Amino acid sequence: MKAATYIAKFLKEKQINIVFELQGGMITHILDAMHQEGSFEIVSMHHEQAASFAADAYARVTGKPGVAFATSGPGATNLITGIGSCYFDSVPAIFITGQVNINEQKGDRGIRQLGFQETDIVEIIRPLTKAAFAVKSVNDLPLILENAYYISKEGRPGPVLIDIPMNIQREDILDLSVNTNRVQDERVVDKSEILSFCVKLNKALSKSLRPLVLAGRGVRAGDTNTVFKRFIETYNLPVVHSLLGLDNLPFSHHKRIGMIGAYGNRWANYALDNCDLLLVLGSRIDVRQTGADVESFRQNKKIFHVDCELTELNNRIKDCIVLRTCLNDFFRIELEQKMNSFNIEAWLDSIAKERDKHPDTEELKGIKGINPNKFIHALSHRAEKIKAFVTDVGNNQMWTAQSLELKSDQLFISSGGMGAMGYGLPAAIGASFALQHSPIVIVSGDGGFQVNIQELQTIFRNKLPIKIVILNNNSLGMIRQFQDSYFDSCYQSSVWGYTAPDFVAVAKAYGIKGLSIEKPEQIEDALSLFFEDVKEPMLLNVIIDIFTNAYPKLAFGKPLSQMEPLVD
Repeated sequence: MKAATYIAKFLKEKQINIVFELQGGMITHILDAMHQEGSFEIVSMHHEQAASFAADAYARVTGKPGVAFATSGPGATNLITGIGSCYFDSVPAIFITGQVNINEQKGDRGIRQLGFQETDIVEIIRPLTKAAFAVKSVNDLPLILENAYYISKEGRPGPVLIDIPMNIQREDILDLSVNTNRVQDERVVDKSEILSFCVKLNKALSKSLRPLVLAGRGVRAGDTNTVFKRFIETYNLPVVHSLLGLDNLPFSHHKRIGMIGAYGNRWANYALDNCDLLLVLGSRIDVRQTGADVESFRQNKKIFHVDCELTELNNRIKDCIVLRTCLNDFFRIELEQKMNSFNIEAWLDSIAKERDKHPDTEELKGIKGINPNKFIHALSHRAEKIKAFVTDVGNNQMWTAQSLELKSDQLFISSGGMGAMGYGLPAAIGASFALQHSPIVIVSGDGGFQVNIQELQTIFRNKLPIKIVILNNNSLGMIRQFQDSYFDSCYQSSVWGYTAPDFVAVAKAYGIKGLSIEKPEQIEDALSLFFEDVKEPMLLNVIIDIFTNAYPKLAFGKPLSQMEPLVD
């Protein structure tokens, strides 16, 4: 069997029938084999970075590895940002790059390049992958593919890259047998170790007056949403979430508090700052969650931390009580203890009072025109048929995460650790394909939208029901706000030297309808038209005043209790 055909059959066997690519000379054999094999949706994007972001979102939705193909040289290097996004946000993915024929590779010769577009992508990308393979022999390919699939999913998920020379793609595989002797997963811990942790946790919970759970993306990445909800409801514990943990609980859930962190809801950060016991599940507790003042964050509270990766435990925040295991094993053994729920009504009341004092819709005082937080609430109320919300990166991401009212069956997808502008549009494409062409809403800023604006053609060509919202402040607003705080309002390259096009006209050029609004009283009528035909792609350009900030915002070096603008 030809190697290219084997790749197609392997993906079909793993039930991966949607892949993303930008055609190029060194992957023509593979894409042709996939076409000949049939039963694949081969999604042609207009930039390799967009293909990598689409594969990323596909994997977040399905739990299966997202797959993207690119040719050698610039095709491979254009994948890097998307590979990094998968690596930092724990997303399983397999990236397959074509490479020049082995006889055209420079090898150990002290030259820069031998073959046209020859680039050693394996060595370039190794720090951003769980594994990177350079195929040297056609008979190595079956085992490499099997290992890549396994590695991408096991433990903390992440991306794997396979670089395949063109001559190997054409060769016949003589030995199709695969010997996979797996080393025992080192995350597997003795039940007694988990039980000991649970005993300590339950003893501390029984004495706690202000317990709190911080849930990150690991809850969904570990496929534990159902048992997580059962745990929360059984123990009567309030939950705050990270940016990427937004969809762990629906907005209406009685134990959901809100988003914490640098741009978190003020009342959620109050809860995080004032709890006496914190149980961290599936979160790295990074600097955007805690602020730089680590001592202030950890004072007066016991912290219990469960994670599948040893190096994340007692990393930035020291002296935690830790357990290295997968969340499924933790929940299974913890729920066997049959603990009673905890009476924490006074604690919940104090959090509710903070929410009433400082609602998200009142953070922007004296704002001109449309309040983005109020708009996101209005958008949520009209989006009952939407299956997933995707954001780009910037203030649009923060306004959405602060105010989005997710329902129980709706997903939230965004770039966290990489924080890549341009993520939103291709990610919405990947999510829509993963959800069988279901309707998706993407919220973007004018800056991020221009990074991969060419993918409007992919939406039009595939007739994808993607609803595009651009919160347009005609600037790089997050940087402009930063320049107000720290650079005496010198707006180099965020306002000065920056422009945006007429997005409605651009959408029309791509065959997509659009409309624009700039006044609060236009919101309801615009949303009615926006969602009138949920199966039709459409763009809504929402004009925001250029000086609209994302508030509240953690000031550099300050504790979570001191967010801008300062309040009593």
